Amino acid sequence: MQKVRIDELDRRMSPASRRVPVAKALETEGLALNYFELAPGESFAFGYHCHHDQEEVFYIQEGTATFETDDGEVTVEEGEAIRFAPGDHQQGFNHTDERVVALAIGSPKESTDIDLYGDCADCGERTPQKIEMVETKDALVTVCLDCGAQTGRYT
Repeated sequence: MQKVRIDELDRRMSPASRRVPVAKALETEGLALNYFELAPGESFAFGYHCHHDQEEVFYIQEGTATFETDDGEVTVEEGEAIRFAPGDHQQGFNHTDERVVALAIGSPKESTDIDLYGDCADCGERTPQKIEMVETKDALVTVCLDCGAQTGRYT
């Protein structure tokens, strides 16, 4: 048995104000579990993406999240959950003036087959992206695979 207090765990670099890898602290074997706090305008993810090898469930504890999907936007309110099957594209945002608190659960734990897309100002469209650690190791950046431009920076 493992027990942790989320407020005592370290956050990870992310587009969210706070992303805590709870599964790591709990030493789960087949389950990813992340705690999120999103300020207005923030996102759960580095871009519009899908996990071809993992399903994800988001449970909204506080606030209202909006998920961009291939079928349009879906609003998920406090006390509601949403599931994305492997291969479903999505990106969740906080489009409100209130904080969003959520748990994200994924299975299997590790996801290595991911498609990631983001808006590239240089290309003028949404393009395939990758995430890289900067040399100083104090930030993550998203990079356009088409032109090499940096499209985002996250601490």
